Amino acid sequence: MFTGSLKRFITDESGQGITEYGAILAFVACLVALVFAMTQGGLKNAISNAFSTVVVQLNALAAAS
Repeated sequence: MFTGSLKRFITDESGQGITEYGAILAFVACLVALVFAMTQGGLKNAISNAFSTVVVQLNALAAAS
C-alpha cells in the first residue's frame, strides 16, 4: 500500500507547470533587478524618455484630430 502511494506521488506531474512558470518568473525578476542595478539609473532614464516620447506623440495625434 505504501509503495503504491509513493509511486503515484513520484510519477504525478500535476502542478509541475505552475512551478516551472514561477521559477521562470523569479529568474526574470532577478535579471531585471540586476540590469537596473548595473545601469545605475541609466535604464530608468531611457525608459522615462521613451514613455515621454510616446505621450508627446499621442498628445499631438489627439490635437490633430
